Amino acid sequence: MSEDSVVNNIFSSSNPYFSAGVGVLGVGTALAVLRSGIARGAILARRILLVSLEIPSKDKSYLWFLQWMSKQSTRSSHELSVETNYIQHDNGSVSTSFNLVPGPGKHYFKWRNIWLQVERTRDGKMIDLTTGSPWETVTLTTLNRDRQILSELLNEAHKFALESQEGKTVIFTSWGIEWKPFGLPRKRRMLDSVILDQGIKERVVNDVKEFIKNGQWYSERGIPYRRGYLLHGPPGSGKSSFIQALAGELQYNICILNVSERGLTDDRLNHLLSNAPEHSIMLLEDVDVAFTRRNKPDEQGYHSMVTFSGLLNALDGVVAAEERIIFMTTNHVDRLDKALIRPGRVDVKEHFDVASEYQIRSMFLRFYEGQIELAEKFGQRVKGKGVSTAQLQGHFVCYKNDPENAVANADSLIQG
Repeated sequence: MSEDSVVNNIFSSSNPYFSAGVGVLGVGTALAVLRSGIARGAILARRILLVSLEIPSKDKSYLWFLQWMSKQSTRSSHELSVETNYIQHDNGSVSTSFNLVPGPGKHYFKWRNIWLQVERTRDGKMIDLTTGSPWETVTLTTLNRDRQILSELLNEAHKFALESQEGKTVIFTSWGIEWKPFGLPRKRRMLDSVILDQGIKERVVNDVKEFIKNGQWYSERGIPYRRGYLLHGPPGSGKSSFIQALAGELQYNICILNVSERGLTDDRLNHLLSNAPEHSIMLLEDVDVAFTRRNKPDEQGYHSMVTFSGLLNALDGVVAAEERIIFMTTNHVDRLDKALIRPGRVDVKEHFDVASEYQIRSMFLRFYEGQIELAEKFGQRVKGKGVSTAQLQGHFVCYKNDPENAVANADSLIQG
């Protein structure tokens, strides 16, 4: 048989082996085409039917969403994370609460009759340089072509976050170049709960309110729209408590900045002061400490990186922020450079001293309503002894239901 005949015989349609091979090849090709078509169809369907939204941990809505998500049904979630919050009360006690939020992984829940998939991923190799936390992303996916649904969800999460803060004061602290809430929002402190010497409270409150409502007046006259206050006096005289109560009265939040914080530089200080959350009081506590120790490294060799000129420029330099209220506190006003507390940087100064006779009597009556005679006796025993309002409050808490013993044990307060 010739070579051509052999070849023709092999590829002949009558050859059963050839027919089987062609059949297998055809089935394989068909399956490959089918798989490719299914994959392309799935991608096309995903593009048409599914909408995804990525929320990086850097974005402000990230915390809003997690807080909102924690209130949704998580019964089907097996991957959870815990958020622990604590509040230290004025009497020193601490309340702790635990909040379970969806952890890394996929979660499913129904919202407005729409099923959503939430995938929380954490990159172990990347960190947020401002906080040192691992970089995270939340991705929302929904079987709905209406993108407005996701906008409405974010608006609801934002509204929920605001409602959780309603009637409360949020304390912000600096994390890198950002401001982050510290702990849970605190119940607004009533202004009447802080008893200062006569006239101080009224002067400061009236001045702040006058400043807030006169932005246009400042603008028309080309005056920088900012106001600075210095509260000075011994520890425990009510400086920080008054600022917290003032924030509650104004419905403002508080941004606390430690000028001697490790790693704080002039540039970062300027950025933080210029980018504080709206409707916030900026609080610089114990400003004298930062510069009395700036040339004295601590045990770790640390010293403040903020320069005195950097602080002055941040307060009222060319790049200083407008529409800003700054409170500074110090226990030692004599240690402050006059350049720091000149008008324009500090516009109002108030001295918070040890408890006066007026404060002693008023605080006693606040704790023991109607006990006028005992208030007089207590005042006579304590006045002029250099007792702070913080000491008085601690004493009254010890005898919260026993005004007679509060008077009888006044000597222990003085000795303490």
